[in-house]
Amino acid sequence: MVGLDEGALTCDFAETYHVYSWRSLPPSTAATLAAGLGPDSRIMQKISGAPAAVNTLLLAMIADSLRILVWQKTKDGARGKNPPESILEKLYAAQGRTPKAGFDTPEDFMAWRASMMEG
Repeated sequence: MVGLDEGALTCDFAETYHVYSWRSLPPSTAATLAAGLGPDSRIMQKISGAPAAVNTLLLAMIADSLRILVWQKTKDGARGKNPPESILEKLYAAQGRTPKAGFDTPEDFMAWRASMMEG
């Protein structure tokens, strides 16, 4: 974690545990506290490659779905023209990635699920 982003780890320790100098802790204590950081902590997001917190991603998906539903009720929507831009795609594009819309096989899904469960 330190090698990946020491600043994020320091910030997470300060925010979560009110520890402003994690290097002053015994290594085993620092490791235990680091392992206890939540999935929305900066370092865990960086490890998982998530562009934002899980709640933010879910809100973006909800907003995108609502925008599509509203757009479908318009003349443009009936003709399939000028669809609204996806907020979720913009979050991923900021990292140079695209969100995965589906899986080709059950094995692909299980591999993705396993990678999300690590961390």
